[in-house]
Amino acid sequence: MEKKRINLAELDALKKNFKHYGLHTVCQSAKCPNINECFKNKTSTFMILGDICTRNCAFCATQHGKPLPVDKNEPQNLAEVIKNLQLKYVVITSVTRDDLSDCGAEHFKNVVNTLRKEIPDLKIELLVPDFKGIEQNINIVLSSKPDVFGHNIETVPALYRYRSTADYERSLKVLSYAKKKGFITKTALMLGLGETEEQLLEVFKDLKNINCDILTIGHYLKPLKDNADVVKEYSDEEFEYFKQKALETGIKVCVSGRYVRSSYFAENAYKSL
Repeated sequence: MEKKRINLAELDALKKNFKHYGLHTVCQSAKCPNINECFKNKTSTFMILGDICTRNCAFCATQHGKPLPVDKNEPQNLAEVIKNLQLKYVVITSVTRDDLSDCGAEHFKNVVNTLRKEIPDLKIELLVPDFKGIEQNINIVLSSKPDVFGHNIETVPALYRYRSTADYERSLKVLSYAKKKGFITKTALMLGLGETEEQLLEVFKDLKNINCDILTIGHYLKPLKDNADVVKEYSDEEFEYFKQKALETGIKVCVSGRYVRSSYFAENAYKSL
């Protein structure tokens, strides 16, 4: 099937729309390779809480440093843009905000509650940071009742040196906690940083043990010269192989491919459940 592609004028118009409302997308901030295709389908992953992260992961293109104050108008502005685009399914993510007392949990809640009020039929998927693993923060987010609760594992435990101040077990606990509360859970892995097949299979088992519903597997593509190097290039056949291994382990839905990212065709993965 031929992929839909947006022309430059349409792409520019969408970007100006986001800028007008002071909104950010991970599509732009993280230099996602699918931006053209997704924008053509009026699909976007919105990034709340600014575009400056308090962490500095070696694989990420997002700016890091001291973030700006939280924009209290962001929930309403986001609702206006989503209504203008007539979206039926959105993914909301954020930079990590370890500088905030609740790591941004209350703002996530306000965003979801506002979207529920303004667009009642909208399906909302969240892709959240680890909130330092604090259950009180996670509970604040879960109280807004997102349709999907996502948090990315990103890589195997042996390579967590690439994840600034993150912890593999803590990330598993975040996903497990949401699952035990009855939510659909989702996570993502990148290939290419030097992981082994054995390590990946162990991660699949860990995800099955916490009953994670959806897994996406994509290829790490070095976004900037200062980011970590790609250690290995994977073929399409290898992505299919690991997809089948994940499904054999018992994960319900797995989307796998070179350009797959955690929010790529997120609505389709949700519907597959």
